[in-house]
Amino acid sequence: MVDQPLWEQIGSSFVQHYYQLFDSNRIQLGSIYTDASCLTWEGQQFQGKTAIVEKLTSLPFTKIAHSITAQDHQPTPDSCILSMVVGQLKADDDPIMGFHQSFILKNINDAWVCTNDMFRLAIHNFG
Repeated sequence: MVDQPLWEQIGSSFVQHYYQLFDSNRIQLGSIYTDASCLTWEGQQFQGKTAIVEKLTSLPFTKIAHSITAQDHQPTPDSCILSMVVGQLKADDDPIMGFHQSFILKNINDAWVCTNDMFRLAIHNFG
């Protein structure tokens, strides 16, 4: 068995940590963002740790569980990591929904933080 490249290990660890925090205590997600981080949530733009955490903690559900179907990670030319996640989520008593999320991770002061985060539900309108 071949060892995973370092960016795969870092990306996978980040994804596991992110969804564990999201599912248990979203306010703790502030620790992974910076004041320059950007979030696009279903087309809405948020910049900075405070605005991002306010958005994530104001989402209209009390209970959520994510199940990761697949994740891919790539190194970028500027020593960051691009991560893409596909999965399903279950919020409160709503039906299970698919989602896509992408992150750019950067090492700042020996800690990996999320500089960019984009999220979309996998909902299709064929009407």
